[in-house]
Amino acid sequence: MTWLEQLAVFAAGIGAGGINAVVGSGTLITFPVLLAVGYPPVTANVSNTIGLVPGSLSGAIGYRRELRGQRSRLIRLGTASVLGGITGAILLLTLPEGAFKAIVPALIIAALVLVVAQPTLARRLKERQGEARPAHGGPILIAAVYATGIYGGYFGAAQGVLLLGLMGVFLHEDMQRINGVKNVLAMLVNGVSAIIFMFVADVAWQVVALIAVGSIIGGQLGATVGRKLSPTVLRGVIVVVGLVAVVHLLTS
Repeated sequence: MTWLEQLAVFAAGIGAGGINAVVGSGTLITFPVLLAVGYPPVTANVSNTIGLVPGSLSGAIGYRRELRGQRSRLIRLGTASVLGGITGAILLLTLPEGAFKAIVPALIIAALVLVVAQPTLARRLKERQGEARPAHGGPILIAAVYATGIYGGYFGAAQGVLLLGLMGVFLHEDMQRINGVKNVLAMLVNGVSAIIFMFVADVAWQVVALIAVGSIIGGQLGATVGRKLSPTVLRGVIVVVGLVAVVHLLTS
């Protein structure tokens, strides 16, 4: 890569780390940049996943205050995310390129509907279940988090939007605390996928280093901004980012 291309990848890493901490979909920034500088799709996807792991950790650390008291929830949902991430990474290495592309826009639109309707749906679910509502969201949420992990391990763009939409409905919790959980789950999916890719896939390590450093910076910046957003504004940001993701995927 030329120094201008390296600068572009580094800047994309900052942007991806920031948007991942607030919402998700950072891959929609880095992945096109890597394709533009000449990397094959699978190599770009693999290198991008590995490079974003430090940024995911940075974003999770930025939300550490919101994660207090959620250890049991993180263990249950985190296990589902890890298993899903492993499955998705294996599928990426075995299925044809673009196998999930046709259904991704529909998944994101469904997640955005959940995000918008979350206050009403969550209230009705709480009224129906009463105090017996599971703190971890129940088996349906665990299965949905596993499925989202599969998608995250395979490609990952808008993984955060899907997680926020699902957890917002099934968890009786503040949006910022849910966002903290989302950052941890995305980090686990990226992390376990990265471990697999490092051993069996073609990795562009220069790209990994540039995105890693950039995403660490972006993760801290994103966490600082994201934690100050009201639930209503945060939902608005999620919807805007999600719609941009849908348009990008449908036109690319």
